[in-house]
Amino acid sequence: MSRRTFLVSAAAVAAAAGPVTGAARAAARTPKVLVIGLDGALLSRIKDADAPNLDALTAAGLTAPSSIYANPLAPTLSGPGWSTIITGVWPDKHNVKDNNFTGARFTQYPDFLTRAETARPALSTYAVASWNPITDTVFSAKVDTRVSTPGAEYDTGTTSRAVARLRDGDPDAVFVHLDNIDHAGHSYGAASPQYLDAIHGADAQVGQIVAAVKARPTYSAEDWLIMVTADHGHTDTGGHGGSTLQERQTFLIATGPTLAPGSVRYDVKMPDVAASALAHLGIAIDPAWDLDGRPVQQPAPDDFDTLRGVLRSRADETGIPAGVLGFTHTPPAGWSVDNSAMGGGVTEWRGWTFTTDEFWTQAQRDQNRECNVRARNVFAVADGDEWYDKALTGSFDSTLVSPAYPVTGGGTAVLTYTTHYRQEAPQKGEVLVSYDDGTPVTVRTYTADVPSRTETVTLQVPAGATSARVRFRYTGGNNWFWVIDGVRIGGS
Repeated sequence: MSRRTFLVSAAAVAAAAGPVTGAARAAARTPKVLVIGLDGALLSRIKDADAPNLDALTAAGLTAPSSIYANPLAPTLSGPGWSTIITGVWPDKHNVKDNNFTGARFTQYPDFLTRAETARPALSTYAVASWNPITDTVFSAKVDTRVSTPGAEYDTGTTSRAVARLRDGDPDAVFVHLDNIDHAGHSYGAASPQYLDAIHGADAQVGQIVAAVKARPTYSAEDWLIMVTADHGHTDTGGHGGSTLQERQTFLIATGPTLAPGSVRYDVKMPDVAASALAHLGIAIDPAWDLDGRPVQQPAPDDFDTLRGVLRSRADETGIPAGVLGFTHTPPAGWSVDNSAMGGGVTEWRGWTFTTDEFWTQAQRDQNRECNVRARNVFAVADGDEWYDKALTGSFDSTLVSPAYPVTGGGTAVLTYTTHYRQEAPQKGEVLVSYDDGTPVTVRTYTADVPSRTETVTLQVPAGATSARVRFRYTGGNNWFWVIDGVRIGGS
């Protein structure tokens, strides 16, 4: 029986393949992609389970724990989850909000195999799934072969079909979906021995699929990127769809020519799977596609990410687990924070704070913090709502100040940053820019909700100016919050 009976209904980077070591070797080998989806799998439980094949992939390449959204962006269900992985965009773009796919925008944001076929029709593409909506609905008819495994065959049939195609055919890009871990999660819970047993079984099937790749007679002339991921997590008691961190958990395990063995990264997000597959196949990612994913082969850390090693555990926030290291008030090199107009309040949120999704969203769930999907790794937060939960003086008035970026006088420059802003009057967010440390001038103001997105501001640089500095000033009281990440100033 399909585990779906247990369900409760509920960037753009203009680049081709990522950098490779050894241009001659890369030119001589044919790039190929294998994506394996483990529905409802938790990385923490994979580590607890007897999973030698997944352990071997982890040792051979990259492991990237990650998290997804919750309502109102979308519930933590398979429809939104697999759509995000396969299209490379978040639910606010592909518009899948449940398992019915009503209003899906797959024509505007197609699956990565369809994009590959469109760019290079000679490529051989193949998708097989134990949950039929993936191959019936998410992947388009442009994919060379889509197989919706009959329910009676379930993951055994999905595995045997994938193995046969890898063994007997010559596919360039393959997607495989295995379902039974999610079935065990719904039936017994993620804390159960049955869930660990399901991971063990899926691990053996992953082993068969990877062995089929390595047994190919042309394997030595092929350059395989293998990625394993999941659409959502599970609660200990079973189920998903809500906003707990455990339900919002996902991950990427990936092996490929540019991914360091045994490496761990925190900047990888769910839409990166599609972008990474396309980049590996040598398909240039068109900015007009408006992808949210970026290739894992091309990391782009920002200044805030350098703080991960100095993050500390909770101080006043008792709802956050004591072992989670997730905040600091120490800015990265070249940055500063001006809190001179405020005092007291909850320690963690006293002025601009550098934090992570795992830490910040557990301060208080279901207030839209979970929808901060476009910030990566460590980001900056001004959270007047949480700061106000302890005795304080003054109002929330904090300014985050950037380093001085080089600019060319008399020309234009482009300020970009990722933001997520939730408004309640009299709260206000201001972006100010100064040139050569002169008087700051407001270039953008926030007084209404702005969902997670990347902002672009064109700056007119005064004649003779050589540097520009950005200030993000947040003022308010017991109001909401403002997120800033990925700040850069470059040429127009």
